[in-house]
Amino acid sequence: MRNLKRVLIAVFVLLLVLAILAFVLENQQSVTLLFLGWAGPQLPVSLVLVAALLVGMVIGPIISWALGRTYRVSRKRLL
Repeated sequence: MRNLKRVLIAVFVLLLVLAILAFVLENQQSVTLLFLGWAGPQLPVSLVLVAALLVGMVIGPIISWALGRTYRVSRKRLL
């Protein structure tokens, strides 16, 4: 049973890596992002999207942790 689980995880990871590789290879055209008058460098679309995903993966848990912490502090005050 453990071996089956390992094989399924390995297949899933392989499919995920192949999907990411296909995404990166298909999105090589360059774009320039404009934000509040500031123009960034020309980068491939795939790099911009992967960077946005990674930033979101970092910011999301930090915000969740901060909100959970303030909630726990306010609950302690009520008790």
